[in-house]
Amino acid sequence: MEPGGPLAGRRILVVGINYAPEHTGIAPYTTQACEHFVSSGAEVLAITGVPHYPHWTVPVEYRRRLRFREEEPGGVNVRRLRHTVPARQSARSRSAYEATFGLNVLRQRLPWRPDVVLAVIPSLLGAAAAATLARRAGVPLVLWVQDLMGPATAQSGIPGGGRISALTSLLEDRVFRRASQVVVVSDAFRSYVQARGLHEVGLHVVPNWTHVQPSHEDRATVRRRLGWAENELVALHSGNMGLKQGLDNLVETARLASGPLRIVLAGDGSQRAALEQLGTGIAALQMLPPVDEAEFPGLLAAADILLVSERASAVDMSLPSKLTSYFSAGVPVLAAVPPGGGTAREVERSGGGILVAPEDPQQLLAALESLSADPATKARLGAAGAMHARKHLGGEVSLRRLGEILEHAMAGVSL
Repeated sequence: MEPGGPLAGRRILVVGINYAPEHTGIAPYTTQACEHFVSSGAEVLAITGVPHYPHWTVPVEYRRRLRFREEEPGGVNVRRLRHTVPARQSARSRSAYEATFGLNVLRQRLPWRPDVVLAVIPSLLGAAAAATLARRAGVPLVLWVQDLMGPATAQSGIPGGGRISALTSLLEDRVFRRASQVVVVSDAFRSYVQARGLHEVGLHVVPNWTHVQPSHEDRATVRRRLGWAENELVALHSGNMGLKQGLDNLVETARLASGPLRIVLAGDGSQRAALEQLGTGIAALQMLPPVDEAEFPGLLAAADILLVSERASAVDMSLPSKLTSYFSAGVPVLAAVPPGGGTAREVERSGGGILVAPEDPQQLLAALESLSADPATKARLGAAGAMHARKHLGGEVSLRRLGEILEHAMAGVSL
C-alpha cells in the first residue's frame, strides 16, 4: 500500500462473485481494480465467490469449507464465500447461485467500517447485499455494471428466464437507486439506465481494458502444436460456452464448410457438452479445452480470424470481455451479433472487424470465405484492432477513472 497515494488511508469494500484465479470474463477486471486501489494507498477487502468460471465447477480445494481468507500478491485481502455453482443453467439454478452468494455476503462481519462499497454486477443479489452493507455502515455505494441483469434474464436463453425478467428488473432498479454512482462498461448501457428513470444517479462510462499481453510465442510453432495447417483458415471462438453465445451457429457453419477451413471452439461452459454432441462427425470443427493465462495470447495470435457469436435476442445485456483481448491480438474479428447492440457498436468503433447477422450460418460462412480470399482486408482489420487497443484499451486510464469515482463518492460529489 502506498501511503501517499490518492486513496491513502481509505478502506474500500469490494463485492463481486468473480475474482482471480479466474482469468477470463469479469474476474481480471475486478482483480486488477482491487490491486490498483491498494497501489493508490487504500486498504481493500474483496468479498467474492469460489473459483468456478467458465467451467462452472468448484476446485476440490474449495469444497470443504464455507469461507476462505486469502491475501493476494497485490496486497488485497480476499474473503471467499461458498455458494451454489449449477452445472446446468436455468432460471431456478441461476437464482440459487445468486441467492446463496448474496445471503452469505449479508452474513459477513467486516473487520472495519469501510469508507465506500463497490459492488460488481453480476451478481445482482450480491450487489443488493452490498447495498445493505453500505447502508449499515452509513457509507456510499458505487455500482460497477458489467452485465445488465434485467435484459440478461430475458435475452440469454436460460430456461425460465423470461418468467423472472420483470422481477429481476425491479430488483435491478432498487439497487441502482441505492447507489450514489453507477459505472457502466459500454455507452450502449447508458440509455438502458437512463430510460429507467435514473437520471439523477451519477452515471459514468468506463470501458474495460485489455488485460492480455501480446504473444511472444512463434505463431507457426503454436499452430503446429494445435494441429492447424498453414494453408487452412482458422476461425477461433475462445471463452465461455453459454446459452447467450449461441455457439450452435458456429457448429452449423462448420457443418456447411468445405475446403481448408477450421472452426475452433476453445473454452468451457454450461453448453460445452451439448455443443460437442451437436458437432459429432463435423470435420471442420475442433473443440479445445480452456488454456491457461500464459498460453492465451499465443492461441489468439495463431488464429486467422477471431469469432464473436451472440443469440439474436442478446441486444443489450452484456459486452463480451473477450473483445479487448481480441483487438490487442491484432487478428481480424468477425462478429455474428445483433446490429445496434453493444458488441456491434464496439466492433464498428474499433475498425478491427466486420459484422454479420446472428444465427445465420450461411451468412457467416460467406463472410469467412470472403475474408479468406482477401488477405489485404484481413491485414487491415487486424492492424486497426491492434491500434484501437493501444489507443483506447489501456488499463491506466480506466483504473484511474474508477479510483476518481470512488474518491468523489466518498466526498459526496458527482463527477
